[in-house]
Amino acid sequence: MSDLHPTRPRTILRGISSRAWEHPADRGALVALRKLQGFDVVVRKLSGLINERMVKMLLLGSAVRVSERQFPTVHRLYVEAATTLDVQELPDLFVAASPILNASTIGMDAPKIVLNSALIDLLDEDELRFVLGHELGHALSGHALYQTLLIYLMIAGQTLSSVPFGGVGLFVVRTALGEWARKAELSGDRAGLLATQDVAVAVRVQMKLASGGHLDQLDQTEFLAQAREYENTDNLGDSLMKIFLLDSMTHPMGVVRAAELRRWIDSGQYGAYLAGEYPRRENDKDATISDEAAAAADSYATSFQQSEDAATKLLRDVGQGIGNVGRWIGDQFKGS
Repeated sequence: MSDLHPTRPRTILRGISSRAWEHPADRGALVALRKLQGFDVVVRKLSGLINERMVKMLLLGSAVRVSERQFPTVHRLYVEAATTLDVQELPDLFVAASPILNASTIGMDAPKIVLNSALIDLLDEDELRFVLGHELGHALSGHALYQTLLIYLMIAGQTLSSVPFGGVGLFVVRTALGEWARKAELSGDRAGLLATQDVAVAVRVQMKLASGGHLDQLDQTEFLAQAREYENTDNLGDSLMKIFLLDSMTHPMGVVRAAELRRWIDSGQYGAYLAGEYPRRENDKDATISDEAAAAADSYATSFQQSEDAATKLLRDVGQGIGNVGRWIGDQFKGS
């Protein structure tokens, strides 16, 4: 792991709430679940034998716990990311030997972050700080708790798939939770950007993950143009294929994640947060389900209206056509 880019001073976001980086669709679900008393107890019951002690012992026995003496550079970057996000209590961080480019946040009562060794080999310090900030975002939002429910529903869905109609209800719930999980990853990316406070770094991470690290062979402008081509395909068959592909994914595709971050930055929200205008933890209790649900609905509506994807355009045109017919019928009755 090398640091080819000079470290820039970062603004410490004191008292920042996780609501600041949560995507509207993610935040709406989280606020609702946080208001639902006893939900965490239900999820823990569903977890059965898999508990915090098992996770802890597995990591202690098979991975390396990061500290000032073990992976000291990773530890320093982790503390820096946590300081920037004003984290009150650091989750344990482990490095696991794996060639897979991935990191994860697991556990419920005491979330733990696991960083695969392949990422340390691939990323420079700024990029690694982004990944650590991403995972801290998951931990602070409580995603580990709620994603456990998705995992168990997926397992249950496979078990019930052979039972006639048995998996239909679970399929609907799993699809909804899968969509939420993908939005939760976008939330993590925003937390990662706030932790590193370097837009080029955030996009660079997605480029490296998509290419396996061949950054010298890539161009950021063309990479983002590729994202636009994926999102705005004018072929209906391609649009339907995207829907089928996403159903089995818990993470958005890399080019899409880069484009989503770019849109969030262009919205002005990221700049406002760095200027000190962000939600505070002290006001979390005042967050209402209705406001967050409205924000989520507005987010989906805006995406629907602005999308150039063939399937979305077709639905939009059909909706507009039905609306025009409705207005025409209304005019006929008015004239009679």
